[in-house]
Amino acid sequence: DRQTLMAVLQFLRRSNLRESEEILRREARLLGDDLRGSVATVASSSPGVAAVAAVPPGKGGARAGAAGSLPGAGGRPRPAGPRGLGGLCLPQPRGLSVMLGHKVGGGIVVEDQPDVSAVLSAYNQQGDPTLYEEYYSGLKHFIECSLDCHRAELSQLFYPLFVHMYLELVYNQHESEAKSFFERFHGDQECYYQDDLRVLSSLTKKEHMKGNETMLDFRTSKFVLRISRDSYQLLKRHLQEKQNNQIWNIVQEHLYIDIFDGMPRSKQQIDAMVGSLAGEAKREANKAKVFFGLLKEPEFDVPLDDEDEEGENEEGKPKKKKPKKDSVGSKSKKQDPNAPPQNRIPLPELKDSDKLDKVMNMKEAARRVRLGPECLPSICFYTFLNAYQGLTAVDITDDSSMIVGGFADSTVRVWSVTPKKLRSVKTAADLSLIDKESDDVLERIMDEKTASELKILYGHSGPVYGTSFSPDRNYLLSCSEDGTVRLWSLQTFTCLVGYKGHNYPVWDTQFSPYGYYFVSGGHDRVARLWATDHYQPLRIFAGHLADVTCTRFHPNSNYIATGSADRTVRLWDVLNGNCVRIFTGHKGPIHSLAFSPNGRFLATGATDGRVLLWDIGHGLMVGELKGHTDTIYALRFSRDGEILASGSMDNTVRLWDAVKAFEDLETDDFTTATGHINLPENSQDLLLGTYMTKSTPVVHLHFTRRNLLLAAGAYSSQ
Repeated sequence: DRQTLMAVLQFLRRSNLRESEEILRREARLLGDDLRGSVATVASSSPGVAAVAAVPPGKGGARAGAAGSLPGAGGRPRPAGPRGLGGLCLPQPRGLSVMLGHKVGGGIVVEDQPDVSAVLSAYNQQGDPTLYEEYYSGLKHFIECSLDCHRAELSQLFYPLFVHMYLELVYNQHESEAKSFFERFHGDQECYYQDDLRVLSSLTKKEHMKGNETMLDFRTSKFVLRISRDSYQLLKRHLQEKQNNQIWNIVQEHLYIDIFDGMPRSKQQIDAMVGSLAGEAKREANKAKVFFGLLKEPEFDVPLDDEDEEGENEEGKPKKKKPKKDSVGSKSKKQDPNAPPQNRIPLPELKDSDKLDKVMNMKEAARRVRLGPECLPSICFYTFLNAYQGLTAVDITDDSSMIVGGFADSTVRVWSVTPKKLRSVKTAADLSLIDKESDDVLERIMDEKTASELKILYGHSGPVYGTSFSPDRNYLLSCSEDGTVRLWSLQTFTCLVGYKGHNYPVWDTQFSPYGYYFVSGGHDRVARLWATDHYQPLRIFAGHLADVTCTRFHPNSNYIATGSADRTVRLWDVLNGNCVRIFTGHKGPIHSLAFSPNGRFLATGATDGRVLLWDIGHGLMVGELKGHTDTIYALRFSRDGEILASGSMDNTVRLWDAVKAFEDLETDDFTTATGHINLPENSQDLLLGTYMTKSTPVVHLHFTRRNLLLAAGAYSSQ
C-alpha cells in the first residue's frame, strides 16, 4: 500500500541506500520516468543538493524537471507544471505507467490555474529535433496501414500530436525544423482545423507563444480523444515496439484518452462529434442528472371569452365559467417527473399584472394555429432600412408588441410594433395630482405628450451586441463592447443600472423566462448570472476556452446554455454553477441557441452553417440539419415545438420539421455509454421550406403567441 511504500522509500533514503531505493521505485513504478531508465532522484536531506537530478537529454520524461519538484513534506516530490495534474482517470492496463499527477502522501495534488512559464516549460525535455518528422510520419504510416475499423479512430491523434510536436520544436527554438515539420504535415489535418492552423502557423518563435491565449489553452487543457479499447491497445503496442518515446510522452502528457469497450466508431460517427478546440467531451462530463422538465404553472382563474367583461356585474356569469378553468389549468396539474423541485431556485412572485398577462396569453393560445408539415407559419419580416448605424442585435417582446435594435453606434432603439405608441410616465409633480384609486390609474400615469413610435436610449460607449426584454415588458437589457450590461426602464426610457463585471466586450445577454435573473457572456470566456437587484454577479460559469458568444436560459430557468468560439456548447446548473453538459460537434464558433418548449431538446447553430440537435437528458447529439450556407444567427421553436425556424447570414429563413427530427430517437444504454450516434444521411426530408429575402441577413426570429413567425434583419446593399 502506498503509505507504507513511501515510508520504506524514506527510510532507504535516510540510510543512504540509493540503489535499493531506485530498485524499489522501479518495481513500484512510482515515477513515470522509471520505465525509461531516467530516474529523477529527489533531494536528500543533505544541504546543497539540487532538488531534481538532471535527466539525460533525449530520454526526458516531460514530468521530471517540469518546474522543479519542490521538496514538500518530508522531502517528497511535489510536481509543479501544467494543470492537468488530477490523476488520469483512465482504466489503465496493468503494465503501463501513466502517472499524470502523483498522489502525494495519500492526497491528490490539487490542480492550479496555470502559470504561463510553468505551462510552457513542460515542453523543455525534448527528443532529437531532426527526428520529429520521422516519428510523425512513422505513426502516420502505421495508422494509415491499420485496419479500416481502427484507422478512423486513430486518425484523431494526427491533429493534437501535430500541434504539440510543432509547439515543442518552436519552444525549443528549432525554428527551421518547426517550419519544415509544419509545411510537410499541415495539409493532412482535417479541414475543420484550418482556422486553428492559421493561428499556429504565425507562431514561429518561442516569444510568440507567451502571449498567445489559444495556444496556452491547447497546452493546459488536455485534448480529449474517445477511442475503443482495441484501437488503443493497438496504438500502445506500436509505440512501445518502436520505442517512440517522443510521441508516447505527448500522448501521456497532453492527451486524455477516453477509452470505451465496444465496437470502434466509424469515420462518419467521429466526424459528427469532433472539431472543438479541446477535442470531444469526456463521457463523464454528460452523465450528471439534468432536470429538463418544466415547472408547474401557478393556477388561477382564466376567463375564457371576451364576453366575461360584461358579465362581471351579474353574479352568475363568472361562477359558471369557474369549472371551465380547470380544463385549461389541468394540463399543468401533474408535476413533470423530469422537472426540478418547484423551490430549487428562488423565483420571483407573480404580480397581478403578470397574472393578467398569463390570462391574455392563454386566450391567445386558444386561437393558436397548429403548425405542421401541412400547415406552415406565415412569416412577417421586419427589415431595418438605412440602418447605416449598423444593426448588431434585435429582440422582440413575448407579446410581440415592441421590437428593439442594438446598433454599432452604441445606441439602443425601441419601436412599438402595434398602433399603441410608446409613452413615458409623467413627472413626479404631475403624478401627485392623479387620483390613485381610479380604475384607469395605469393609463393616467402615462404622459401623452411623450408618445412616439421610436425611443432612442443613449448610454453605452461601444457597439451594442445583445438586447433582451424582460418577460413583463417593464425592463430591457443591453450589453456592449464597453464591457457593461445596462438595465433600462421601459416606463421612463432611462437607464436604471450599469452592471460592470466583464472586463472585455459582452457579446450576449438574456433575461430568465421568469424575469429577475439574467445571464451575460463575453470575450473574457465566462458567462455570469445576475439578478436585477444585485451589483455583483451571483454565479460565474467558467470553463469555455474562448469567447462566450451566445447565452440562453432553459424554459425552467434552472439551467443556462452557453455557446462559444471554442466550438462547444455547455449547459450550466444555476443552483451550484456546475457544468452539467458539454456538447461538441460544431466546426465553428456557435452563434445561436434555442431550447424546445418542452425543455427536452436544444438546437444550436454556428458559423459552419449546420444546426445540431441535442437530447439534454441523455447528453447526446440526435440530429444535424444541413442546408444553410453561412452563419446561423437565429433559431426559434414554434410555440408548441412542432417547427424549428433557423435564420442565417445567407439571407434565408428555413423551417424544419421538429416533430419528425425528434421522434423515435435511439437513446439506448449502449448509445449513451459509447456515443455511437447514428444520424440520418440526409436532413432534406426534414426541411419544410426555404424563404429568401432580397438582401437581408436574418438576425432574429420570434414566434408570436398565435404562431406567426416574425423575422428581423438589416438590409445590406452589397
